[in-house]
Amino acid sequence: SDSGSDSEDSSLSDSELQEAFASGALKPGLNVVLEERPKRRNDTDGLKQCLAEFRQQLAWVERLDVTLGPVADPVSQSASTSDAVDPENDFQREMSFYRQAQAAVLEALPRLRKLQVPTRRPDDYFAEMAKSDQQMQKIRQKLKSKQEAMERSEKAKQLRAMRKYGKKVQVEILQRRQKEKKNMLNAVKKYQKGLSDKLDFLDEEQTSSQGNKKGSASQRTKKGPNAKRRYKNQKFGFGGKKKGSKWNTKESFNDVSSFQSKVAHNKGPGKGGRGGKGGKKALNKRPGKRARQKMKNRAR
Repeated sequence: SDSGSDSEDSSLSDSELQEAFASGALKPGLNVVLEERPKRRNDTDGLKQCLAEFRQQLAWVERLDVTLGPVADPVSQSASTSDAVDPENDFQREMSFYRQAQAAVLEALPRLRKLQVPTRRPDDYFAEMAKSDQQMQKIRQKLKSKQEAMERSEKAKQLRAMRKYGKKVQVEILQRRQKEKKNMLNAVKKYQKGLSDKLDFLDEEQTSSQGNKKGSASQRTKKGPNAKRRYKNQKFGFGGKKKGSKWNTKESFNDVSSFQSKVAHNKGPGKGGRGGKGGKKALNKRPGKRARQKMKNRAR
């Protein structure tokens, strides 16, 4: 190849070149140095001669060639020349092509109609498809499957969003209920301890129960206690702390209004004092059967 020969020539050593020059293979004048690039020739006569040689004298309907300038500009009402178009301006260049094509159409259509050549496609025209019906059916099924997959994915996204929103609403409702219950229990504790004499939490419960009655039947059955339970809660309260409920407090320790000295020192009637019915007889009285049984159990 040429590239291989060039590489081989370039790889020759100086000794080989000297031997080739001595044998006469290398001669002066094989390589000519050009000081400037050759000028291009515009042989118009030769081009016209070549064009006349392969030109065929055919009718226009066989050639359908139209050579015209651009159509007149509707704004300036003048045809723009080629010198006025800037080739570097994309818009002017494309508009010149468009107007030239428009002028060719305006010239060719009347000539075709005059020669009775149809220029419009008939309404019942059927063209042969480049692809078979079986291949188009496969493409249609593939596009349909893609569309169904996109619809399923969109529905799944909507369901996930709805579940997430429903879970969020449920958590908010549970938090609100816990907060209301906590506030009500705190109010009950304050009322039981005597720190507050207001029963506003009962009114709030009644309003909440009325709001539940306005809801649906399913919500009334699932949410909140029934009427009987609400009445008992309103009457007896919600229980509370049992352990240590009888312990003395600072207020009960300082309250001596119910103190009775006679009862405290066994001086009342029937308490076994010196002047009472009891006395030594009451002290020497034999314990009952249940008391004896308890004493035996303790001794064991």
